[in-house]
Amino acid sequence: MFSCVAGFVEAGESIEEAVRREVHEETGIRVDRVAYHSSQPWPFPNSLMFGFIAEAVSTNVNLRDKELDKAEWFSLADVQTVLGGQKGPFTMPSKNAIAYQLVKSWATEKVWRIKSTNAKM
Repeated sequence: MFSCVAGFVEAGESIEEAVRREVHEETGIRVDRVAYHSSQPWPFPNSLMFGFIAEAVSTNVNLRDKELDKAEWFSLADVQTVLGGQKGPFTMPSKNAIAYQLVKSWATEKVWRIKSTNAKM
């Protein structure tokens, strides 16, 4: 199963900056146009997860800090296939996970794929 990149906000940085930093540290990918999507309570260690959708400005995966075992790109068609209940190149996280909601929104709500919408900072 694949999920979304996750991390923590460092002291003195905004949550949008944290998204950019964590994605780059874990995958080597640079992102911009970071847009808030939703949040989810997280019991370990009594935290709140924030979900963002961002636009990649680089695409070469480089697992820089070895926190991830694997990272891959999947096409919109691949994601829509899996969301439609068919076998695809990956499995989705549980429907109650924020990662599922982020991926589903990106794949089914065109507003998240328009470059001029939802830009922050």
